[in-house]
Amino acid sequence: MSETTILPSRREALNLLAEAGCSSSVIEHCKRVAAFAVKVAKACQKKQPSINVELVEVSALLHDIGRSKTHSVNHAPEGGRIARTHGLPLLVVHAIERHAGGGIPREEAKALGWPARDYVPKTLEEKIVCYADKRVEGLRIVPIEQTVRAYAADLGKNHPTIKRIWALHREITALTGEI
Repeated sequence: MSETTILPSRREALNLLAEAGCSSSVIEHCKRVAAFAVKVAKACQKKQPSINVELVEVSALLHDIGRSKTHSVNHAPEGGRIARTHGLPLLVVHAIERHAGGGIPREEAKALGWPARDYVPKTLEEKIVCYADKRVEGLRIVPIEQTVRAYAADLGKNHPTIKRIWALHREITALTGEI
């Protein structure tokens, strides 16, 4: 695959996860996130008909490819690195890199030791992948409140990530209603 806008198929994405060394539990999680992300994307089509559902699905399938190397928060930039080595489209690479937390701004990324750039989701497709990942815990779809409680327990209830997750939730549900 060259660095174009040609997306890998679902099968190719699943093969990439396996070839990268993702565990079966990570692959199953990615499938669940992708299924939920597609549901969200299709619900968004009512107000945003130009949304690329195929991009959402493939990006959601590949969002945790970096977990083949690490299970820390660093899996997001690692996933971007892996995606780039496979020549995946930048639209997919960015969705992979920008799915952690509610997005990681440049200053927080620098503090984490990541390459200094902004990892906050920008496109609606990136936001849906990020949001779907926040709503799928393991293999279960959970309420956003449960996700926020888990992040607050790890980071503190006033951490900027919490505000970004709530903002993402409000933006998505403004397009879809409660989902």
